[in-house]
Amino acid sequence: MAVIGAGSANGACSLIHAAGIGYGASLGLDLPVNVRLLDTPPRREVRDPDGLLEAVLNAWKDAGHPAPAEEFHWAVRSNIPPRQGLKSSAAVAIAGLRALADAADVEVSTAALVELAGTAQLAAGVSMTGAYDDAWAAAEPGWRVVDVGATSAEERVVMEGEGLNPDDWRVLILTGPEREQHPPVEAFTPHASHFQHALSALQEGRPLVALTQNGRGVVAATQDHQGRQLANHAFVNGGRAAGITGSGPAIVIVVPAGIEQPIERLRQQYAHRAPDRELIETRFVG
Repeated sequence: MAVIGAGSANGACSLIHAAGIGYGASLGLDLPVNVRLLDTPPRREVRDPDGLLEAVLNAWKDAGHPAPAEEFHWAVRSNIPPRQGLKSSAAVAIAGLRALADAADVEVSTAALVELAGTAQLAAGVSMTGAYDDAWAAAEPGWRVVDVGATSAEERVVMEGEGLNPDDWRVLILTGPEREQHPPVEAFTPHASHFQHALSALQEGRPLVALTQNGRGVVAATQDHQGRQLANHAFVNGGRAAGITGSGPAIVIVVPAGIEQPIERLRQQYAHRAPDRELIETRFVG
């Protein structure tokens, strides 16, 4: 079994849901994804129910880039829980594009990869907006406020920041049962004030406030009352920020590093209050 090309990316959490006000932002999490192109089928079958990998290859070829000369097979290894709002599709798209670039021995800018990832996600129907902000967070550290209505990579990023030091914070992810259906874009519009507050927080350099404000907007749009209760419970037990990521159902909770007591309290409380959910510990990408 030979590796023709390989690429990597990471998961992320939302700072601004792009459906709210037409601007989106995400921040990378240490949830790695690795994609390889192999000359023989992988030992583990690749599950791709939405056809995202085919859309990635089509976007790559439609942009005029060379596809591998020989027949290949996709292999994906992901630490991102799927369909939770943790940007697994954006991460797979970026890692897949990087694997194609590696196989073709060509250099492609991150901005160009992000555009191709957006094209692929829209074609596969896994994103309402193209998830360009998610793809940036999956590809590079820091956050970028993205204008989803822009027509070019040069115009899309309107603001950016360095993000948060991974040594200063611990991140907890409380997963949840997969949503039967995601809310339409129209469900977010009446709650634009929450997303505007999140944007203002980023303008002031306060991404943790943005994460919380965005989560409140998503709760209102999705009517996820349990999600609101579980996120609010994090603050009672020492969390500095908490909110639903993407359209959910996962909740991201941020706690200062070096203090074990809040982490242990949250483990116990969520085990009692949400026994059907998994609690994952990680950190931001630096």
